Amino acid sequence: KIQTTVLLAAAAVTLALGFATPTTQDMPDDMARFWFGLIRRGESWSPEVTDEVMETQAAHLANIQRLVDEGKLLLAGPFGDGGDLRGIFIYDVATQAEAEALVASDPAVASGRLSVELHPWWGPTALRDLAEQFHTEAGETAGDG
Repeated sequence: KIQTTVLLAAAAVTLALGFATPTTQDMPDDMARFWFGLIRRGESWSPEVTDEVMETQAAHLANIQRLVDEGKLLLAGPFGDGGDLRGIFIYDVATQAEAEALVASDPAVASGRLSVELHPWWGPTALRDLAEQFHTEAGETAGDG
């Protein structure tokens, strides 16, 4: 356990200093590459709430649920401070091209209301299990009503 912590800390320092770009071979078995999306206000974002904005938001949320159901989106959520940075996505797909296609499938992105900046991100493989457990429990709770 200490070896893994030391290895992860060393990898983080190396990344932070820009000495290397990690590859699958560089990472411990309990880590995987995900695609971390920073959601920002898009070019056509505005604070007014119109019927069109509400329809776009509903379609955005439906798209998130679709991607979760397909196992391609592990986590998504907004930030609570009302700034230009609106929230995050964590995608579990093999390539940047796949992640970009998922971003483009979001109606709020397609409308220009939101934009997403993608970054490869190395995180714990256990994130997959945690996300599945959370979504399963959330579905069971929603079905209890």
